[in-house]
Amino acid sequence: MSPELLVLSQVPDRSAPQDGDAIRFCHDCAFSAACQSEGYGKQELAALQCVVEHVPMVREGGHVFRRGEPFRALYAVRSGSVKTSIFSRDGREQVLGFYLPGEVVGLNGIYPESYPCDAMALEDASFCHFAFPAMSTLATALPVVQQHLFRLLSKELGMASLLAGDHSAEERVAAFLLDLGERHAQRGQSSTAFRLAMSRSDIASYLRLAPETVSRVISRFREKGWVSIQGRRVQLKEITALRELSDVLCQLTAAA
Repeated sequence: MSPELLVLSQVPDRSAPQDGDAIRFCHDCAFSAACQSEGYGKQELAALQCVVEHVPMVREGGHVFRRGEPFRALYAVRSGSVKTSIFSRDGREQVLGFYLPGEVVGLNGIYPESYPCDAMALEDASFCHFAFPAMSTLATALPVVQQHLFRLLSKELGMASLLAGDHSAEERVAAFLLDLGERHAQRGQSSTAFRLAMSRSDIASYLRLAPETVSRVISRFREKGWVSIQGRRVQLKEITALRELSDVLCQLTAAA
């Protein structure tokens, strides 16, 4: 494997996007923004003994990792989307999070040294595989990467705290839609028109609401002209109204 940080493996996965080269980062690289903000490019990172591997595509419904498997790596989403969840003894699923291109899955496995949840592809998805010992070496050599990892961990903890808070169903749904829009915007896509890769039952589980409650809230938003939803295509029409409704949650999300 190449010793460069964010390069293609010697045998690249042709099913995944190949928009990086020896100088430029991949478009959806999970660490490019942090590194470039400090003036680091791929050439500056070439001497670091840290590797990334583009792993084969995971098909829709396939697992990236399963609960209880030894923690050995982080997975940065390159294309597609992922949900993480746990199952109770009676088979009920609790969705913990959703991940889009440029976001990192598996951070919650660092401390227990095993993955505490399942990670499943919501659609065909490709990944960069970061061996964690190598990432630890990288974080020691480059403080900006260490800070970025801490920020990602902090955001995950912050989101879990928010969802445990005493917020109304309307606040939760509005904040969820706005957060998704902002995450799409960070990838150069529209913040107001996007596709929901997850089902409504998944959204309800994530927001700690009943599916019928989510449906009622979305129906009210549609009646007010705040959103337009056709199938899984969403258009946010009244950003100001949604933001005013979820102001506290949005502020806390942004700070997380």
